[in-house]
Amino acid sequence: MTQDAAPRLFGNYEILSVLGRGGMAEVYRARVRSGPRAGQEVALKRLLPEFAGDPAYVDQFTSEADLSRRLDHPHVVRVLEVGVHEEIYFMVMELVDGRDLGQVIRRCRERGIHLPLDFAVFLVKALLDALAHAHEVTAPDGRPLEVVHCDVSPSNLFVSRTGEVKLGDFGVARARIGGGDTGQLQGKPYYLSPEALDGEITPEVDLWAATVTLYELLTLRRPFTGATADEVFAQVRERRFAPPSQLRPDVSPALDEIIDRAFSRRRADRFLSAREYAARLEPLFDERIGNPMAIAAVVRGLFDAPSGAHPAERR
Repeated sequence: MTQDAAPRLFGNYEILSVLGRGGMAEVYRARVRSGPRAGQEVALKRLLPEFAGDPAYVDQFTSEADLSRRLDHPHVVRVLEVGVHEEIYFMVMELVDGRDLGQVIRRCRERGIHLPLDFAVFLVKALLDALAHAHEVTAPDGRPLEVVHCDVSPSNLFVSRTGEVKLGDFGVARARIGGGDTGQLQGKPYYLSPEALDGEITPEVDLWAATVTLYELLTLRRPFTGATADEVFAQVRERRFAPPSQLRPDVSPALDEIIDRAFSRRRADRFLSAREYAARLEPLFDERIGNPMAIAAVVRGLFDAPSGAHPAERR
């Protein structure tokens, strides 16, 4: 980071380095200067100045902040503060000091090794617990918000140096309060469900993406692939994928069955909720292997040195 890239100080925060930059926002590692959290390092996400006067970008940024502040779960990145400083919208999040699962999967591919099965199942169980919370969270008046993340993928699931598992980046999340469940869905093509391709935005969008993530953690390959987005979408619609055990023989019949059910053609045949899906996975991992301490050790073993991971804007 150069001195002219960002001010050294931003309100009550000292900017330490750039963590990531996307189409509408930039994320910094920062240190709290004063108050109860003085000295704590955080992730500071700022709307880019050129969008400060654009109502559409401001609305998207503030909607993410509002939704994220309503979520309070050990497997969701916490939002600590939201505000405006010198006409720049910002939010402050806990800093997940570790790696995202996209990095973990890439490193495993490079080294030609698979993750322990219990590791993979534990991580997706944590993801589903986070999604269950988001899908069930309510407004202050008790109305269900039915928050849909809309961008579940390994790159948005973070593992800290101590083995904490956190879902981040609710930048394109939708709340279905008011009945809206259609629209242009943003997300990564490999993780979109058949219904998402038709613009339906329901919690099932997240469950399908969680299944793609589970498949990828088990096999280090995506279930639906192609040279173009249209080829990927054709495989998704036709449900063409190899059972995980075909790519990795030690995958159990029970895991094959879960993947098959979660990718069923008829939505009624899939898991009805993230909570039901998580409960089905729970008996399938050994807590002596699938636990935060063991996961932290595996991640440390894959990488020579830790680095900051964060729910940075990637679009």
